[in-house]
Amino acid sequence: MNVKPASRMDLVQEYYFSTKLKQIAAMRASGIDVLNLGIGSPDLPPSAETISALSTAAENPKNHAYQSYVGIPALREGFAKFYQNAYGVSLNPVDEVLPLIGSKEGVMHISMAYLEVGDEVLVPNPGYPTYRAASLLTGATVVDYDLSEENGWLPDLKKLAEKDLSKVKLMWVNYPHMPTGAKANKAFFEELRDFALANNILIVNDNPYSFILNDDPESALAVEGMKEVALELNSLSKSHNMAGWRLGVLVGKAEFINPVLRFKSNMDSGMFLPLQMAAVKALENPSSWFDELNAIYRERQQKVFEMMDLLNCQYDKNQSGMFVWAKIPANYQTGFELSDAILEKSGVFITPGGIFGSAGDAYIRTSLCAEVSVFEQAIGRIVSSLALSDEL
Repeated sequence: MNVKPASRMDLVQEYYFSTKLKQIAAMRASGIDVLNLGIGSPDLPPSAETISALSTAAENPKNHAYQSYVGIPALREGFAKFYQNAYGVSLNPVDEVLPLIGSKEGVMHISMAYLEVGDEVLVPNPGYPTYRAASLLTGATVVDYDLSEENGWLPDLKKLAEKDLSKVKLMWVNYPHMPTGAKANKAFFEELRDFALANNILIVNDNPYSFILNDDPESALAVEGMKEVALELNSLSKSHNMAGWRLGVLVGKAEFINPVLRFKSNMDSGMFLPLQMAAVKALENPSSWFDELNAIYRERQQKVFEMMDLLNCQYDKNQSGMFVWAKIPANYQTGFELSDAILEKSGVFITPGGIFGSAGDAYIRTSLCAEVSVFEQAIGRIVSSLALSDEL
């Protein structure tokens, strides 16, 4: 029997971390103790109240049935209150808040709801690879917009406006930015709003990192008039240590959300009710909970800075998010080369920046999702490797 995959699968590759985890597993099976500092999967737990809410709700035999496609009212109201308190954004919980089974799901649903063959979509380079993959799977044409360290990892909207954008329907932005940790301010979002209006482009801001090592959380929707041109994705994965729980949200104007809901309702049968009830509790975490979380990340960040100094990498000490983005030294051609050298000689995996696009080739990205002792062990291994050779 010879059943071939759909031709659209030729447009995408297996996700980089999926293949890399297989390699790391094989190395560990052969006796090599690899320290994985590549993936941003929080190693800290959600709040105790969140876990208790899940446990209590799961014990109720009435809570295991199919659920609404739009989430329970309490969850939509919880997200609306969170947006009001955290960002000063007013949302109608009835039709401007759509809970998701993880915001990665939202990337695909938005793409399928809006993009098709003949459309173009603006995708950041460097940027989250799923924006590109989801866009290609719809049949749309991806148009890169390059980000640079010199421009603060923000798009040059004036330069972009000089291009033929007549076929562009959607633009992905992601601030605070992953992988670079760059932040955007109100002035940028105002310029972005005007750019979208002038070119009839729907903006989607992916905003899961605003509470990690960031003293001023912002939402693109806080800018006046942005609701008329933009949607925003958010998630409890990073900010609330709930990555495996798969709890995200899409917020914005009902007119923009409704097509996404129409697609989503054909893809799942609602979210497990105890998860929704636990998410309501998580959204009530006090500011002190985030302060304690960020104190841990700051300590870890300092250790990664120490490690980057050993590798002669350059970095911005003011970057946000749960990673450290660093420029590689001139004696390496790409981040892939440096990443492979560190893995081979030290048994430490650090993500090469090139997986996020060609504009990331000269960088590496280190996750902060490990205990301080793990970073100290990684530092020790790198020091030992340097002592045994002129360079890694």
